[in-house]
Amino acid sequence: MFVYIIRRLLQMIPVLLGVILVVFLIMQMVPGDPALLLAGEGASVENVAKIRHQLGLDQPVMLQYVHYVGNVVQGDLGTSLRSNLPVLDEIMTRLPITIELALASIFITIVLGMLAGIISATRQYSFADITIMIIALLGVSLPSFWLGLTMIYYFSVKLHLFPVAGWGTWKHLVLPAITLGASGAAIVARMTRSSMLDVIRQDYIRTAKAKGLKQRVIVYKHALKNALIPVITVVGLQFGILLGGAVLVESVFAINGLGRLIVDAIRMRDLPVVQGGVLVASVIFVFVNLAVDVLYRYFNKRIELD
Repeated sequence: MFVYIIRRLLQMIPVLLGVILVVFLIMQMVPGDPALLLAGEGASVENVAKIRHQLGLDQPVMLQYVHYVGNVVQGDLGTSLRSNLPVLDEIMTRLPITIELALASIFITIVLGMLAGIISATRQYSFADITIMIIALLGVSLPSFWLGLTMIYYFSVKLHLFPVAGWGTWKHLVLPAITLGASGAAIVARMTRSSMLDVIRQDYIRTAKAKGLKQRVIVYKHALKNALIPVITVVGLQFGILLGGAVLVESVFAINGLGRLIVDAIRMRDLPVVQGGVLVASVIFVFVNLAVDVLYRYFNKRIELD
């Protein structure tokens, strides 16, 4: 296991280099000149050229990329063009908020999704099964920004149960977490149902029933553990999707998290902040995938970690 983890950590290096390169090249194609934005309207050509030289924007693109990677290796993500603060400091100020939102959302995804999937599978073709699958279909289909705005209108504006926007208390967390986790819960519910139906038709489940074991023991002790492998895969992927979806949800609910920081940086052509934010999100996603692979082995000892 230790050797496998070390090997996966080494494999992260080319992945992260590729992520940095893709984001770097995309930002180079975005219209606008950061030097011109910093200099302000009406600035002279000489001042703009001076700022471009200070930022290293007058160098070839690949040389800029090499310099940036060298700084990242040393733990330097650069300096924000807007605030003139270290990018790492800005990210670490916003990151805990996004992590808290993502963890709350993934909790909703796992608990609601798996519970709905188990109920649906154990009561196949019943009214509960059909209702859950219809709700799951709606959860997958509804855009997160529409769901967020709808929840704000009813639960904040009309009923005054939760704050409209902002961050600070547990009430601020409820609506964004549900908005972000609804789609994931729907996907997990569908996957859990499908996986559970495959497992409960196996011979060893029939044997357990023939021995007179209680339905609850059969479902949660025997069937669920063997049905978790594909569900774990979906949950791992959903965590990465949640980090991406946080960009939109944080904008809807005016939450000053990492996602909103990246959106504001894109608007202002703040390249170091965009690259640093995407890099940190990518690192988190890679570590989540590593944790998913380790969980495979925990739930199924027959799986070999290659």
